[in-house]
Amino acid sequence: MIPSRVLSITVYSALTIMIAGCSSTAENQARYYQTAETSLQQENQRIFGESTAQQSDAIDLADLIPDENLKTLINSALAGNPSLQQTLLSLKASELGLVSTHADRLPSASASLSTSRSEGSDTEFSLSSSVSWQLDIWSQLADAEQAATKSYQSDVALFRAAQASLVASVMKSWLELVSSYRAIVIEEKRLALLETNEALIIQRFRNGLGTLESLDEAQTSTSKSRSDLAEYKETLASNKRALQLLLGEQQSSIKNYPTEYPDVWLNLSALPQQDLALRPDLQAAYLAIEAADYSASVAYKEMLPSLNLSASLSDNSTSLRDALFVSPVWSLLGQLSAPLFQAGTLKANHEIAKLEVAQSYQSYRETLLNAVNEVQDAIGQEKVLNTQQQHIQKALTSARSNRQQYEQKYRSGLVELSDLISAQQAVFDLEAELDTLQYQQLSNRVDLGLALGLGSSNT
Repeated sequence: MIPSRVLSITVYSALTIMIAGCSSTAENQARYYQTAETSLQQENQRIFGESTAQQSDAIDLADLIPDENLKTLINSALAGNPSLQQTLLSLKASELGLVSTHADRLPSASASLSTSRSEGSDTEFSLSSSVSWQLDIWSQLADAEQAATKSYQSDVALFRAAQASLVASVMKSWLELVSSYRAIVIEEKRLALLETNEALIIQRFRNGLGTLESLDEAQTSTSKSRSDLAEYKETLASNKRALQLLLGEQQSSIKNYPTEYPDVWLNLSALPQQDLALRPDLQAAYLAIEAADYSASVAYKEMLPSLNLSASLSDNSTSLRDALFVSPVWSLLGQLSAPLFQAGTLKANHEIAKLEVAQSYQSYRETLLNAVNEVQDAIGQEKVLNTQQQHIQKALTSARSNRQQYEQKYRSGLVELSDLISAQQAVFDLEAELDTLQYQQLSNRVDLGLALGLGSSNT
């Protein structure tokens, strides 16, 4: 036989090695947290400099455009968008799943009552009840609960990201309505002038003062403008349908939208807080690392011994009262079990779990890189769109001045009508281009707010 002292030393050594292994595993996974946090701080410093997180007040993405009609549409979308509602239902189901995970840490009890009767004997009642409880000596069940909790919190963050994305989509779709309406207004002005010019050219042609080429050119321009106008009107109707789809409505309730571009507030240096950690997708990715880490700990502790306690009560009697209340038989059992040989399954599961932690970290890195790229792209677009608007505005001012000069010269007979029409067309083209740049800038500001982590308070 093995001496008790040797056996005690062996068991103690084994437990010490197991505990050390748990500590080593935790330390290895902790490096992922440290690396993730360090990477985030570095990127914040590189993008925002020393101004990062100087204030604590937060704003919503919807606050970028202070319009009550738009906020009403946003609230309707958050309440009625089918895709978001599916995500919310999945989130609620995930929350209920936490109940079963927590229940694993508590004792479980069961009871049964049966009756039997055979020929020539009385009815016999059998009662049995049992209580069992797995002692969480390695905190394995606690780690499993933490893994489920972190996973649920990650789902919550992803839901918040979906909310913010929906808000941004509604805002940009709303801006598209304004852009489409203004494109129609500009094209209607162009068409009215082209029709006036065409009528004038026809009159001149009938009087023998014009050429057939000029008439064909005027009719071509007018027909092209009518075609563009029809396209813009259908684009407006399509944008309304797209916004209606975001709202989750079968019949459109979109009646009021501005005919001029609204003021959009976004000054990067004046934002209440500049921190990529505000982004819910980054928060979800970080929580996923934590969840995977706890799951790896659970997989490791599957290889350790487990201790289960169980108590049972049973009795048989021809009387239901006696079976329930008289002299039941109790038994108490404590069971210590440990896996001996499973062909490397448990070790493989632990290695897989560790790889999943590493995968979660790489997923976090990818999310962080995408976040940085989105912010830098939006900031770069903000700068170039500002520059383009300044140049196009100067060009439009010059084109309007040039048109006035051509109008005066035409009245004096110094230039041909075709030259005046070209000057007029240049003005309309630049107005349309400037309008498009304004829409792109406002839409880009919504993208920048989304990239900086501005979300929705309706969470």
